[in-house]
Amino acid sequence: MSEAKEFLNRLNLAEKDYSGAPSTMCQGCGHDAISASIRKAFYDSSIDPKQVIKLSGIGCSSKTPAYFLGKAFGINTVHGRMSAVATGAIVANHTLLPIGVSGDGDTSAIGLGNFCHMIRRNLNFTYIIENNGVYGLTKGQFSATADKGTALKKGKINQNEAIDLCELAITMGATFVARSFSGDRKQLAPLIQAALAHKGLAILDVLSPCVTFNNHEGSKKSLKNIRAHLDPIHDIDFMPGAELIEVDYKKGSETEVVLYDGSIVTLKKLHENYDPMNKMGAILELNQAKTDGKFLTGLIYFEPNRPTFTEQLDIRGTALAYLPEDKLRPSIKHLDAINKKLSM
Repeated sequence: MSEAKEFLNRLNLAEKDYSGAPSTMCQGCGHDAISASIRKAFYDSSIDPKQVIKLSGIGCSSKTPAYFLGKAFGINTVHGRMSAVATGAIVANHTLLPIGVSGDGDTSAIGLGNFCHMIRRNLNFTYIIENNGVYGLTKGQFSATADKGTALKKGKINQNEAIDLCELAITMGATFVARSFSGDRKQLAPLIQAALAHKGLAILDVLSPCVTFNNHEGSKKSLKNIRAHLDPIHDIDFMPGAELIEVDYKKGSETEVVLYDGSIVTLKKLHENYDPMNKMGAILELNQAKTDGKFLTGLIYFEPNRPTFTEQLDIRGTALAYLPEDKLRPSIKHLDAINKKLSM
């Protein structure tokens, strides 16, 4: 048998050239599907991985940049500080194409302040939120995006209103806002391509189911049942794998998705005649979907001509990272003049 033909993009790169390290996520995790869509978006857009900088924070989602674009520059920041570090990195070197992957906990809790200030500055940055409503790395506590009325595996009900990151992004001044589902690759990959091509801040809120909560009560292989019938010599957790959840539905229609724990989310895809440049219309659509208990997906808001942060700072020539020391450090003569002016 002849081997399958390897298709190359405009840079003569194959899709495998956009891969990274093998994933260590739970089998069936929605985050892996998002990584696959990111790889496809970069491949289809013929972007050189060596011209990309990828950033992340802390959490399950923040591990995933290791699984794509292995030849890109990378920064794994501290918890909640990806927005701040990205701002510094992009100002220092605006010639690189930046993409960041964060989680709903990293973004909507400890990092919320930095996230808001990054938005209002309109940083030239593609920011992907892998949103599962829980802290998956620390045993599944509610995050700030968990919907009111949501129940944990042990039955606790979330009493707090969820932060809608798309609505917040539009309100704070983001110039590209979209939402998708990890299993809808036909919608997600093109949205990532559009975000990468956008000049300004692009926020993608991606609903991404967590397979950890597949250990439902009554399962013979649940952690609770196993622990009740063994004499352990080590304290080890096992997270059973699951099939990846995928969907395919038409514009303007809705679909119900059954998650691993049996709960159901309703996705509503924006219709053909929707105007993503109408800011108030976007906010109203989001609020109506929230009232109806649905997740609106697609390109929700788009503003093409607002200056980016580096344009506002007039950083348009040689990147700061490449300037020689004599251009970055003032001479004694200039420094004395500056100090004299400040002391007057």
